[in-house]
Amino acid sequence: MGLFSKKPTNSYIGLDLGMSGIKLVELLNEKGRARLITYAVADYPNIQNERNYAERTAESGELIKKMLSQAKTTTKRCIAALPISSVFSSIISVPATNEKELKEAINWQAKKLIPMPLEEIALDSKSLDEENSGEAGKKVTRVLLTGAPNTLVKNYIEIIKAAGLEPQALETEALAQIRALIGRDRSTVMVIDIGAFRTNLTVVEKGIPFISRSIATGGVAITNSISSTLGIPYEQAETMKRDIKSMQQFAPTGDLTPILETLLKPIIDEVKYSFNLYQGQSEGGKQKRVDKIIVTGGSSLLPRLPEFLTQLMNVNSYRGDPWARVVYPEDLRPILEEIGPRFAVSVGCAMRDIE
Repeated sequence: MGLFSKKPTNSYIGLDLGMSGIKLVELLNEKGRARLITYAVADYPNIQNERNYAERTAESGELIKKMLSQAKTTTKRCIAALPISSVFSSIISVPATNEKELKEAINWQAKKLIPMPLEEIALDSKSLDEENSGEAGKKVTRVLLTGAPNTLVKNYIEIIKAAGLEPQALETEALAQIRALIGRDRSTVMVIDIGAFRTNLTVVEKGIPFISRSIATGGVAITNSISSTLGIPYEQAETMKRDIKSMQQFAPTGDLTPILETLLKPIIDEVKYSFNLYQGQSEGGKQKRVDKIIVTGGSSLLPRLPEFLTQLMNVNSYRGDPWARVVYPEDLRPILEEIGPRFAVSVGCAMRDIE
C-alpha cells in the first residue's frame, strides 16, 4: 500500500527474502529520521515446504516486481540482507600498525577460520577498536569479519536486478536487526529471531554481533506440534498459536509455561547454551552478562512469550518493535504492530543509510 502521495527523493527499499515469504519496506530519510513510505509482504503458497528462493532468481524477481507495483514504491535503491545461516561471522583480534598489515592479517585469519577457499567468498571486515595486547605494548585491532559465498551474493544481486531495482548493499540479517530493534542501545542484548524454518540467536555487545548461531527449527515446527497434539489442520493451528484464549486449551489452569517449554524446547536449549557461552567469558576481570532479550520473527507472537523468557532466564525480555524509530501515520499503528515482528530485517535494511 502506498502511504504518501508526495514523491520522496531520498528513500531506500529494505528487502528480506525469508523462508516463508518476502517482506519489503520503503523508508524516507527525513533529516536523519526514517519515515515510512510503503511496505509489502508476500507469503509463499505452501509455507510448510521449505523453499530455496535464492536459487529461483527469475521467479523471485517477478514476485518482487509485482509487490513493488502494488505497494507503489517510489525508489529503485535497494538494500537486502543475507541469511545468518549462510554467512560466516566472527570477531577477531589482529596485530597491525598500518592498513596494509591489517589487511594481510585479516586475510590470514580468514583462511584459518572460514571452511571455504577465500576465492569463493565475498569477504567484508569492519574495524571495531584497538586494545593493548600486553606484549611490549603492542596494539591489536578487533575486527568484525563476515563472509558469504560468492554464489549466494550473485543470486541475490540477480534477484534484485530482475525486480528492476538497483542494489546498493548486501548485509547480514543480524546487522539489520540490530539497527531496527536495538539502535544505539549499548547494553548487551540477545536477539532471538524465530523464523519459519530456522531460529537465529545473536548476542549483541555495544551494537556489535558478538555471537551468532542458527538452528534448524522455527515456527513451522511449532505449528506442526500444535496440529498433531490437538488433531487439527495446520492452518487452524497457525491461527491458534497467536491467540492466548486458544492456547489456553493446552493449559486449563491458565499457566502457559508447561506448553511453551514443550513447544520451544530445542530453542530454549540453544538459548541456554548461547547464554552460557557468552556469560562464561570475562573482560577486565568482570564476567560478561546478557542485560536483556528481544524476540522477533513471526512466531515471537506466541502468547506470553516475553514473560516466559523473563521468568526462564531471569533477564528482562521484550517483543521487538522495528517501527520504534520510524515515523508513520497513527492510524496504521494496529496493523504495523501486528506485522512488526516479521519486518525487523527489511526495516533495518532500509534504515542502513539513514542516520
